[in-house]
Amino acid sequence: MADNQQPLLELRGVSKRFGAVQALKDVDFDAYEGKVTALVGDNGAGKSTLIKVIAGINLMDEGELRFDGRPVRLHGPKDASALGIATVYQDLALCDNLDVVANLYLGREVVGGPRLLREVSMEREASGVLKRLAVRIPSVRTQVASLSGGQRQSVAIARSMLGRPRMVVLDEPTAALGVAQTAQVLELIRTLREQGHAVVVISHNLNDVFQVADRIIVLRLGRKVATLEADRTNSDEVVAAITGSREAEAGEEESAATAATEGTER
Repeated sequence: MADNQQPLLELRGVSKRFGAVQALKDVDFDAYEGKVTALVGDNGAGKSTLIKVIAGINLMDEGELRFDGRPVRLHGPKDASALGIATVYQDLALCDNLDVVANLYLGREVVGGPRLLREVSMEREASGVLKRLAVRIPSVRTQVASLSGGQRQSVAIARSMLGRPRMVVLDEPTAALGVAQTAQVLELIRTLREQGHAVVVISHNLNDVFQVADRIIVLRLGRKVATLEADRTNSDEVVAAITGSREAEAGEEESAATAATEGTER
């Protein structure tokens, strides 16, 4: 169980404000190696802000971040990457006119001399990464423009693995994908978990969440309102937490218990 493990990533009391907008307020968040943690919530709940804090893009106003048991301070995306945190955003940031190898190494090409790329070495490493992740594509020299949505998502995830991260954050990885393509991406998420990575998945699709998640964390209006074990809850409870009815029910039960206690004392 995750409760018996040391979290790889710990956020404590994280708050973030953009002008008059309080995007996050006193949020706690944990991610564990070998576990998939789903982050869910309605639009405007603070999910994107939180993952950008983890990625080093948004600097938190208050709170503490601990990685592998030690406190750290992120000043930018390079700091997060150096720790071993990789983030794959919804737009994927792939170049359609380039092949898979070029996309995997975009911006970090292996150079063997002045203006000389080590194409063979890059192709070999790209093939190895895709094989380890069981990603199925026609060839590493296939142009990304000709790949399916699921294959494109897989390439974006594979690119994040070149730095051998310990934690992978996936922003809406199955958005706008068909059934077969979604199944391919979900299988890749399971592979990441089996290989020991801490995986954080942000998704609006609860069906996909329940297929891969071990834990579900719910944000609502910038606050964490629930942490649920996926095998001990259901979609109705998650939706109730997202919409706020779960909190309302808890408040009604507390009020009823208080009234009963007061009645007994009288």
